[in-house]
Amino acid sequence: MVKEIFTKVAHGGWSGRKVFRWLNEVKFVTKSGKPLTLGNIYMLLNNPFYHGTFEYPRRSGRWYQGKYEPIITKVLFDEAQQQLQLQRKARSESKEFAFTKLMTCGLYGSGITAEEKFKTLKTTGLTVRYVYYGCSRSKDLHCKNQYLREEELIKQLIEIVGQMDVNETDIRKRFDEEMQRIGKFNKVFLGQKKTAQQEIEFDARSYATYVLNEGTPAEKRELLGMLKDKLMLKNRAVTVEGKDEKYA
Repeated sequence: MVKEIFTKVAHGGWSGRKVFRWLNEVKFVTKSGKPLTLGNIYMLLNNPFYHGTFEYPRRSGRWYQGKYEPIITKVLFDEAQQQLQLQRKARSESKEFAFTKLMTCGLYGSGITAEEKFKTLKTTGLTVRYVYYGCSRSKDLHCKNQYLREEELIKQLIEIVGQMDVNETDIRKRFDEEMQRIGKFNKVFLGQKKTAQQEIEFDARSYATYVLNEGTPAEKRELLGMLKDKLMLKNRAVTVEGKDEKYA
């Protein structure tokens, strides 16, 4: 089992958390009848004992070659370490996703995380990027909440925003700032004296819909921060906390 764990990490790119879920699914237990914790798994993956070396006393810097038969090779151990390092680096270099910190899991209350996947289209050869949002499983590792693709998430948010309680004062302020910026650009570069703001009647929900469709991740986060209701993601549906009905 130890060798299989290292192989899944080194060659399959598995994370310690994925190994943990797999061991629970196959109902693996130690000789004492206890399942491995997530911490146990990372200790195992970082322990050179399994490829034949050990440190004694612990943290002394004195390493010895064991006289026992190693369970795995040094090559496999190093490959697993490399994968773990890449995973840590990927987590630290957090990408900019628009909605991760603005919703919670509707099943167990964990935060929402995002995963990006790339697919090469057979028809054109182009690579397309997809972003999926789902439960981070910080409060329940076995949460079955399903992932929702960003395009569908935005579609549901657009339908919701027309029915939710929004902070119109903050949205109006942001709208005015944007119109002033556009008006200044038109005046300086296009010679237009009439500002865009004079021509457009403000509507908070229309502006919110525009930002959700066309805004940057930062603008989308700012907008959702102006909503008074709290959002949840549950079974591929965006819902409002405290309300049973699905808005989308």
